[in-house]
Amino acid sequence: MADTKKRLVIAMTGATGAIYGIRMLEILRERPEWETHLVISSAGLVNLKYELDMDRAALYALADVTHGINDIASSIASGSFKTEGVVIAPCSMKTLAAVAHGFGDNLISRAADVALKERRKTVLVPRETPLNLAHIRNMAAVTEMGGIIFPPMPAFYNKSDSLRAMVDEGVGRILDMFGVDAAGLYKPWTGLEG
Repeated sequence: MADTKKRLVIAMTGATGAIYGIRMLEILRERPEWETHLVISSAGLVNLKYELDMDRAALYALADVTHGINDIASSIASGSFKTEGVVIAPCSMKTLAAVAHGFGDNLISRAADVALKERRKTVLVPRETPLNLAHIRNMAAVTEMGGIIFPPMPAFYNKSDSLRAMVDEGVGRILDMFGVDAAGLYKPWTGLEG
């Protein structure tokens, strides 16, 4: 019987917010119908250690398949390898620029380029503030190509009082875009009752 798992590429860069990629991997690990393909940059590994005191082995244990940042011959570097798409979380401004301008200089930007050319969902989670004009133009370019720019901004109507709840809200909304059951991760807005 053929494997019917849905595949999602999770890429992590050196921008702050490693917890976003980690939470996606943790949540998808609990859903046997999904297969995760992880690629992380060298700066992403440094940030992972700094922010979460987590090493490569612990990170890799969360993913179904891991890929080296420079492995341009990897399965996820080809459009013939079927995935539901790519999430870059967190996404540095360097990686945003690479995606916006079609640089396939590493496996993260190549996987995003493949997803865009195949018209697969491509979500970038930029972690930078304030933004300069180059950042904004690069976000516009990715959007014009069909990508989704998803800055992880919490919704205060949920009255979240913990960092974990705010992270889960963003992660839940991103995963929901791919059809992942995100029940319990966030509370959708239903309007004001009154």
